Amino acid sequence: MTTRPLTPQERARLEAMKRQFEQRKRMAQAFQAIRHKVAVYSGKGGVGKTTVAVNLAVALANFFNKRVGILDADIDCPNVVRAMKVEEKPTYDGTHFFPAEKWKVKVLSMGFFQQKEDEAIIWRGPMIHNALTQFLEMTQWGELDYLVVDLPPGTSDAPLTIMQTLPSLDGFIIVTTPQELAIVDALRSINMVRRLNQTVLGIVENFSGEVFGSGGGEELAKQLGLPFLGRFALRPDYRDTSKPTVLLSEAVRQEYEALVRNLQSVLAPTPTS
Repeated sequence: MTTRPLTPQERARLEAMKRQFEQRKRMAQAFQAIRHKVAVYSGKGGVGKTTVAVNLAVALANFFNKRVGILDADIDCPNVVRAMKVEEKPTYDGTHFFPAEKWKVKVLSMGFFQQKEDEAIIWRGPMIHNALTQFLEMTQWGELDYLVVDLPPGTSDAPLTIMQTLPSLDGFIIVTTPQELAIVDALRSINMVRRLNQTVLGIVENFSGEVFGSGGGEELAKQLGLPFLGRFALRPDYRDTSKPTVLLSEAVRQEYEALVRNLQSVLAPTPTS
């Protein structure tokens, strides 16, 4: 029995499958020394998602003595570099990126590669996908207890790329504010995560207090049967941007220590007897 030769289309599909297999293999190797990979995600912008991601990472490293990295996956509007006040840049040896470090946290962001911080990165979906996959494949994080991934808001290409390609992602922390519209958008983001068979680790409520109210995030968590991981008050402490606020304010530190303890409980629940 003879085997017919492959058509050009079949050869192209086979080559694409081989490339995808090799890509996933490289990613698995790059992330094999990272114990937990947690994405911070929101359905809309302006809810303080990057603030939560940065302060979570810094709290883990400084108050819980964990080895931590933060990947800024927001290609269009990267803000982690400014939020972390990172002066040094990552290094590149021609094959791999080696993250910068600040406040005991390793940092990689598209913000390092902009000539001007205020320039707009106007890329279509395939370019965003390629940039993210290069970060995922080529970054040498070393041994970490936690990698915090700061995702862009919404349901576009960047969060989709992370959900589909990041190996062994533990799950997503959903950030919302108490207002009705923010809760609706948070629900949309949760539905996207679930539709892609990923785990929602829990919900946090930001900007809680007299101005915007409180309780919306906790109520959403109850409705969906999800852990409510923490509430962060809208405080004047955040006006000082010289450091991540968790290093400046005792009240904020206590809120993030509670978040970390709740997150650790979700990631490693106590066995039942």
